[in-house]
Amino acid sequence: MAKEGQSGLEAITGALRNAPKGAPPVERWNPPFCGDLDMRIAADGTWFYLKTPIGRPALVKLFASVLKRENDKYFLVTPVEKCGLEVEDAPFLAVELEVEDAAAGRELHFRTNVDDWVTCGPGHALRFEPEPGTGGLKPYLHVRRDLWAKVTRSLFFDLVELGEEREVEGGAMFGVASKGVFFPMAPAEQVRDFA
Repeated sequence: MAKEGQSGLEAITGALRNAPKGAPPVERWNPPFCGDLDMRIAADGTWFYLKTPIGRPALVKLFASVLKRENDKYFLVTPVEKCGLEVEDAPFLAVELEVEDAAAGRELHFRTNVDDWVTCGPGHALRFEPEPGTGGLKPYLHVRRDLWAKVTRSLFFDLVELGEEREVEGGAMFGVASKGVFFPMAPAEQVRDFA
């Protein structure tokens, strides 16, 4: 467990307040591990510290900017410190969708709950995982550095509305396309059964 005082969360916050603007290069930072914080990101996207929701969006955005994933563990990092935190599902939520019909085809632009805009396509995939016990799907959008956003239920319905059937490796799949990339959701036959 990280020590209280000028280490852990306070040290990370202090280091970030003086950092240059722009996305921090956390992929290049490999500081020593300083312990786990009593911090978690709930499945609904709410950040908690000491079991209390963090009510300041600017602080959540600050922490989100230095979030790093290593294997299945998540950390807040600065050049000199790395502290663990718990993530219940995905660290972000995709909460808004803008559909653009560009000359090269449709583009899907998502806004996350920390106000990052991500254009789905090469480098920012959509993936659809089975939802245990329901037979449904949980959609996720790649945001950055092995960090994903869970797509909200209402946006998932929007994606289904935009969906189409395509041949993928010899089978008919239902999915959605963005920036020239097709992201299969499920075999088309399964989707027809639900219709």
